[in-house]
Amino acid sequence: MSNFYKGRNQKNCYDPESKQYFKLSRSKIDLFVECPRCFYLDRRLGLGRPPGFPFNLNSAVDHLLKKEFDIHRAGATTHPLMSHYGVDAVPFSHPLMDQWRENFKGIEFLHEPTNLLITGAVDDIWQSSSGELMIVDYKATSKETEVTLDAPWQDGYKRQMEIYQWLFARNGFPVAKTGYFVYCNGKRDAEAFDGKLEFEVKLIPYEGATEWIESVLEKIKGCLDGGLPSANTTCDYCLYRKEAAPLESSLPAIKQEMHFTERPKKSIKAKQPAESSQRSLFGLY
Repeated sequence: MSNFYKGRNQKNCYDPESKQYFKLSRSKIDLFVECPRCFYLDRRLGLGRPPGFPFNLNSAVDHLLKKEFDIHRAGATTHPLMSHYGVDAVPFSHPLMDQWRENFKGIEFLHEPTNLLITGAVDDIWQSSSGELMIVDYKATSKETEVTLDAPWQDGYKRQMEIYQWLFARNGFPVAKTGYFVYCNGKRDAEAFDGKLEFEVKLIPYEGATEWIESVLEKIKGCLDGGLPSANTTCDYCLYRKEAAPLESSLPAIKQEMHFTERPKKSIKAKQPAESSQRSLFGLY
């Protein structure tokens, strides 16, 4: 599987002269927190970061978990995982549940001070016996150590849940401060693969704090209306561009030209080798 970079896309860029609200996803808010310069290049100039490869196995876990919890949602019953961890709740049933979980739709709220329409697609919502909604996020990994939320790179997971909590609260729902991560850890101690991967499923509670969101939205608005921010010394993309630019400029002009060749189109009747098909299935390329 190949993922080609498509370059600039100014279709959904921010226009400071427009009076129309500007749609901003949860992931773009996290991009701003990570690197304002990359955010500006993306949302203002239409130059996004190169995309990563899709996590097909993680997506499969998400899909199966949703199907499993939907069975209990339809029956208004408690999932065994909830019972095991003493969570007094059932999967939340609502006519908009499918929309809230759909990418590029999700749940929305217009933040009037900035005219930003904030969106986010959740994995799941549970409802406690007292009526409060619990934001639930599915995660999948495979590691020999115990899964936790302690790694610095997992701060993005926490912000993700907090934005969802903020969105539901702004839409008038009673939201519990404690959300849950359903963390699936692929086991590595089996004697053989045998065409299956077993998981240990752990429920990790997290108490969100949404107070930071309003101020970040104000900063995002200022960033969009302003000039290009300085390079971020902790951003790999900024550091790469900084290191590459002087090297490219020092080369003779003829070597600066980039020549791209079209990838040969495969015949419709052509068959992939068995090994290649298997690797594509597991998202290796």
